[in-house]
Amino acid sequence: MMDALDRAIGSTQAHLDALRTADGHWEGRLSSSALSTATALVALTLVDRHAHAAPIAAGARWLCTHQNAQGGWGDTTLSKSNLSTTLLCWSALHLWSAGSEEQSRAAAPSIQQASGWIITQTGSLAPEVIARAVISRYGKDKTFSVPILMLCCLCGTLGERPWRHVLPLPFELAALPRTWFGAIGLPVVSYALPALIAIGYTRFKNNPPAWWNPLRWVRALAWPRIRPMLKDLQPSSGGYLEATPLTSFVTMALAGGGQLDHPCIPQAVDFLIRSKREDGSWPIDTNLATWGTTLSLRSLEQPDVQPELRTWLQAQQYRVVHPFTNAPPGGWAWTDLPGGVPDADDTSSALIALKKIGHPCDAAIQQGITWLLNLQNRDGGIPTFCRGWGTLPFDRSTPEITAHALGAWWSWHEELPTEMQLRIGKATQQALAYLKRVQLSDGSWIPLWFGNEHTHDENNPVYGTAQVVNHLSGSTHLSTLFEGLIQSGRKFLLTSQKADGSFGGDTQSPPSIEETAVALRALCSAGAAVRAQVQAASSWLVAATQNGTVFPPSPIGLYFARLWYHEQLYPVVWTLEALQAAKEVLDQ
Repeated sequence: MMDALDRAIGSTQAHLDALRTADGHWEGRLSSSALSTATALVALTLVDRHAHAAPIAAGARWLCTHQNAQGGWGDTTLSKSNLSTTLLCWSALHLWSAGSEEQSRAAAPSIQQASGWIITQTGSLAPEVIARAVISRYGKDKTFSVPILMLCCLCGTLGERPWRHVLPLPFELAALPRTWFGAIGLPVVSYALPALIAIGYTRFKNNPPAWWNPLRWVRALAWPRIRPMLKDLQPSSGGYLEATPLTSFVTMALAGGGQLDHPCIPQAVDFLIRSKREDGSWPIDTNLATWGTTLSLRSLEQPDVQPELRTWLQAQQYRVVHPFTNAPPGGWAWTDLPGGVPDADDTSSALIALKKIGHPCDAAIQQGITWLLNLQNRDGGIPTFCRGWGTLPFDRSTPEITAHALGAWWSWHEELPTEMQLRIGKATQQALAYLKRVQLSDGSWIPLWFGNEHTHDENNPVYGTAQVVNHLSGSTHLSTLFEGLIQSGRKFLLTSQKADGSFGGDTQSPPSIEETAVALRALCSAGAAVRAQVQAASSWLVAATQNGTVFPPSPIGLYFARLWYHEQLYPVVWTLEALQAAKEVLDQ
């Protein structure tokens, strides 16, 4: 076993090294997305069907080719069908099919199959039934339900008077000071401000309130002031958040609202054209380069860090207030591209990676630590982007990010000034109370950004619990302070392990490399007491990766509003960490 483990570790590390870019960092590769492809297709069609005929046709062909056998579409080519993505693809093909007789014939089989699948999910293609189903899926969070229904309106799949099915968005609130947003309770998440503006306006334009309603006049008067904000919020790359869906939704909303002359459209279209892949598809985001690089550095026992890589990673720290979230300087985003937004998970990972590669505790490190401390919510937890912005899922505190921030604080604790150490001590006690409060009775924690399509509620308690345990176990102080929580978390993982040693999102879902790897690493923190379970999981992981040479990814990542993706680096990085930890246990 030990020889096989050593070979697998060596092969996995070699595989990870081979994935470096010429500049020395890691860029990874995100899965192609039917949802992204559909939204890009619609945006380009509404801007100029003839000028962009080639990428539109390539996207439509890709959608037809990658339709699931039952007639729906999933978020990745490995995903099961879901209503949101299927409605977007179905509507996009409807729009494309109206271009010519040839396009109509090409799209007809896919449209017919999709219609049948939608009926199996909703009972009807009636607009009001579809609208109710979409709104029900997302609840009070309008970040995604409103864009989906807007796209259906623009493509003609919501019948007559379609805009009455689209909930209005208060885009006029964007004119208020950014510091007020938490108090007023925006119906979209913090990073979707461009969508609030553009989609809110096109809904107002196509279905305004009655003439006697004051909102009609307030919104009409607010638009000239708010309209330039979309250009101010647009990064130099042209892509909002570097994301195809968000950029496409903003673009099609402006086109559908009679704003084709808006100055942000040319750059947005250029971004969409550049983002298309050779096979005709689009990914959800351009890349997760900063996230992937920090995870990769942390997984290597002795990372080979050239000065250029160190400089590159330092350069990703934000030095100015971010226009989307009003975040102060000091954080890191997931990408090195201009459309990123600083967030707690990437900031924590960057701080831990810089510590590992021997970076000094300078002003930039202290600024990053302070940035994370300032993000802590009143409940003691850490949210993703903004402190106290709202109660929508993607703005709430979340356990795995809270534990990650704890790991970042304590990795630098001994080198920080006394006043910062005291502040970390207080914040740690608040975080401890939060993690105790949100731990479920079975010992698990539910993560925010990683789910599992195959669990009954699409949550992923195995991943969430494993990562909380991993982050807390990385520090001697934290592992002592949080000993009871860590033990109950590991107990849950032991009950979740399958007979063959693997792990899925829960006991019923199929296993994956990603979930097995993070759970194995968490079990290893218990040492020889779980030797048999560690050996079983290691053996499964070595076999599943063909001795560290093949790493098929699984749709485990979540984007906003339960949009699934997989990433090339996840199974590699987490396997390397897990097998190295297992070797230490099995060597004892």
